[in-house]
Amino acid sequence: MKIGVVYTSTTPERTRMVDESLAAVFDGRADIELLHYQNPSILQAARDSGRVTAKCARDLMDLYEAAVRDGANVLLNVCSSVGDVAEAAKPLYALMGVPLVRIDEDMARSAVRSARRIGVVATLPTTLEPTKRLLEKCAREEGVSVALVDALAEGVFGADQELFRQKLIETGGRVRDRVDALLFAQGSMAYAERAVSEALDVPVFSSIRFGAQAVRAAADALHPQHPAGSRSE
Repeated sequence: MKIGVVYTSTTPERTRMVDESLAAVFDGRADIELLHYQNPSILQAARDSGRVTAKCARDLMDLYEAAVRDGANVLLNVCSSVGDVAEAAKPLYALMGVPLVRIDEDMARSAVRSARRIGVVATLPTTLEPTKRLLEKCAREEGVSVALVDALAEGVFGADQELFRQKLIETGGRVRDRVDALLFAQGSMAYAERAVSEALDVPVFSSIRFGAQAVRAAADALHPQHPAGSRSE
């Protein structure tokens, strides 16, 4: 079973968190192979433009296609800034028999099921808006109404982990009285989930653990009698 893990831009720390979470949900199975794909220019172009451009979408689709050509059975889209592209591509890859998992979708669904006022924490506006659209979609599908509160931690993208953690606590603190939960819009924030939750005494949702579980569920659905087995040709 091959998992195509698709990033726009990443760091060794985030790649390790994703890999470790996937290994954990698959119980360290030796037959699981992770294929990594990355194009940092996609995120940089989205940041420069303030939106996901047509070229960003084409370049992301190229990464998906590279993974499928290499035999990926399941695709995992890690970058939330390009979540709208992943959402549009999901039905196409479903027709090909290759589930495309958004790392943040099950997180968003869990959040709207348990909280009505959600603070959306991000360091980039380009990540904030797609995450809010995802939350609104999940809320509609769940038949609930949610209020979303922006919590933008500006100027800390790429900061070291200690400074990043403190800035997330400060940013969450600014909206704490108006929310029932905080949701991290970026997978790179996952390591700070417990620290922020304990500091602010509020539930915090981060995507990596939810995304890994969703990948396992997608893999099992391909082979319900042989979970995580190899796809027959």
